[in-house]
Amino acid sequence: MGTRVHYPEEVKWQAVELKLQGMSNKAIMKQLGIKNVSQIKTWKKWHDEGQTHRFSQPVGKQYTYGKGPAGLSEKDALKQENKQLKAQLEILKKYQEIGEELEPQIVVQVVKELSSMYKIVDILTVLEVPKATYYRWKKKYTRSVMSPLEEVVVLLCGESHFHYGHRKIKALLKRIHGIEVNRKTVQKIMQKYQVQCQIKVKRPKYLNGESNIVVKNILNREFTAAKPNEKWVTDITYLPYGSKMLYLSTIIDLYNNEIVTYKVSETQDVDLVKNTLNEAVEKRKPKDGLLIHTDQGSVYTSYVFQNLAKEKGIITSMSRKGNCHDNAVIESFHSSLKSEGFNTQRRASISNSKVVQMVNQYMYYYNQIRIQAKLNYLSPIEFGEQAA
Repeated sequence: MGTRVHYPEEVKWQAVELKLQGMSNKAIMKQLGIKNVSQIKTWKKWHDEGQTHRFSQPVGKQYTYGKGPAGLSEKDALKQENKQLKAQLEILKKYQEIGEELEPQIVVQVVKELSSMYKIVDILTVLEVPKATYYRWKKKYTRSVMSPLEEVVVLLCGESHFHYGHRKIKALLKRIHGIEVNRKTVQKIMQKYQVQCQIKVKRPKYLNGESNIVVKNILNREFTAAKPNEKWVTDITYLPYGSKMLYLSTIIDLYNNEIVTYKVSETQDVDLVKNTLNEAVEKRKPKDGLLIHTDQGSVYTSYVFQNLAKEKGIITSMSRKGNCHDNAVIESFHSSLKSEGFNTQRRASISNSKVVQMVNQYMYYYNQIRIQAKLNYLSPIEFGEQAA
């Protein structure tokens, strides 16, 4: 038997680099003194498969990466350990570039991008993901080619910032693209590609408090109106997203759920609700007899607000004490604004001016773009213009 020849790691790298430059095997063998062409082919194969760590392995049985023979010298062992650490750093760096949380889709993507450089088992070891788990995730999250319908559904979900459920997406398919499809089909596509609407945080249920009516509940949960400026609802909500607590006062017209006006302030006082009402009246110039519904907050039970409403020819109505459902439309709107407009923000994470900017953007989106089932899947402005 012939004696096996050991080639230094540098020679193996030079052979691969010359091969990549287009040099023939014969020329490489002559230049580097390589006796067997199969050596060049083997090294090139290792390079293409991302197994260049094998260049440093000794002649004989090839051992698993990271599990070399016990007889390695201290220098070689340290060299190999450094390579392993370098690989781990590269894998973790790629992982952090793609996503911060250990999610199945992210793991599948990381392995896909790094499998040409490292063994899959080594990548999974660094990520501490079992091999069987990875292949289960890969089977689940490796997406096939989308059908034309799937592409449109996913596109619509993205354009709506994932705020719409399958019923609204179904309505948009018909309205924009002229596609008639069963809502369950739309729901399955949204589930398949994980583009379902974001869930609102459920409000806690409160037991009804004792009635201590300041003004009668004239609205009585009749949240529909036959014409504009017939019924308005108003409320104040907290905006705990800036460097300082802000308060938002909003008025909605129940005819088409349009935002009539809104005000943002650093104080929750009578001036806030007074200024909001004055601006709404100035914009709409409603006739006498308009009904405005509020809760029993102190700013609404104040003489200032009640006298201003009376002066403008507006009839006031109030929810029962401790019953948020009596003013459900405005409560729901404020919930939507927070879950859709500020869903990625943590408390005190942005400036107050940025909070106001985000409120302005959402108000425009809500009035002009956001469709509602109650309005035959039109936006408030579209519904008002169509009715006119």
